[in-house]
Order: sequence, then structure tokens, then C-alpha cells
Amino acid sequence: MNIILLGPPGAGKGTQAARLVAERGMVQLSTGDMLRAARTSGTEMGQKVAAIMDAGQLVTDEIVIGLIAEQLEKGSEGGFIFDGFPRTLPQADALAALLAEKGQTLGAVIQLEVDDETLVQRIVNRAKEAAAAGQPVRADDNEESVKIRLMEYYKKTAPLIGYYYAGGNLTKVDGLAEIDTVHDAIAAVLDA
Repeated sequence: MNIILLGPPGAGKGTQAARLVAERGMVQLSTGDMLRAARTSGTEMGQKVAAIMDAGQLVTDEIVIGLIAEQLEKGSEGGFIFDGFPRTLPQADALAALLAEKGQTLGAVIQLEVDDETLVQRIVNRAKEAAAAGQPVRADDNEESVKIRLMEYYKKTAPLIGYYYAGGNLTKVDGLAEIDTVHDAIAAVLDA
């Protein structure tokens, strides 16, 4: 089953994706990870990605779709988790076309719902805890940066909620619940 985990930065998409990978054999397709891997791969696509990133530009949707197509061709018995993609309505249309071309479908879109203020505090606290433990802290894990990231999410990605709701495969899950509770809710969607 192919799924999308949808939600703002810090909603827990990565945490939940990691559990699905471990427990169900799914493959997590994180566009950020895929771009970093492509950049160092030495492939023709990787060289394009490196040139764009080195110039400080954003990688085009066409390139991201190309990277996803490469992963879909490799296959996964457990299915794919789209994490960080799609981010816009044109990307959602491109993903639908790609899946259709590959004879695959999107089984579920799971929206991790969160309260913005609680989310901001969660990320700021996470950064403080990491710093106190001597662990690296993301440069954008501060209140101002998180609010900017949230604004970008609401402008560009939040419209996908209506898009997938209209398509009939959106399920909302409380992203602020305990990690195990969120996991169980996601598992219930996948097992239905």
C-alpha cells in the first residue's frame, strides 16, 4: 500500500514513517533524503541535482518526480510512504499521474492534525532537550523559524487536505497524541 503522511513540520511524520518501515517493510520516500542521496550518487540525475543545489536554487518538480519514479521502479512489497511530497497541488497531480503510469495506487492519505502553538512549543522543547543532551540541534528549530515554516506549509501544502478529502482517501489522526496512540491510529487506517 502506498500512503502519504501529511502534516506541518514537526507533526511526527518522520517518527511514524520510521515505525511503518520497521514494522511493515514499507519504504519511506523522503524527498530531502532522496535529493541528498542523488547529489552524491554520480548518476546523470544526481549531477543535475548537484548543479541546481550548488547554485542555491530549488530543485524542480520534474526532477523530484524523476527521483520518485526511479524509486517506484525498484519496487517495495510493503509499499511506499511519501514523506514531504507532494507539497503542492501540481505535485499531487504529478504523483497521481506517475502512480497511474506505474500501475499503482495511493491507498491512504493520513493527515497528522496538530495545534500550531503546541507544535511550536514541541519543536522548541525538542531543540532545548537535544542541546542539553549534547546532541545536534537543527538551525531552524526555533520559534521564529518554525512559524515561518508553518506559514509556508499553510500557503503551499495545506490545500492538499481538501484535494485528498475530495478524492475520498483522507483520514485525520491526532498528531499530538502519544506516539503509540498515533501509530495505532495509522495502523487502523492501513489495516481497514
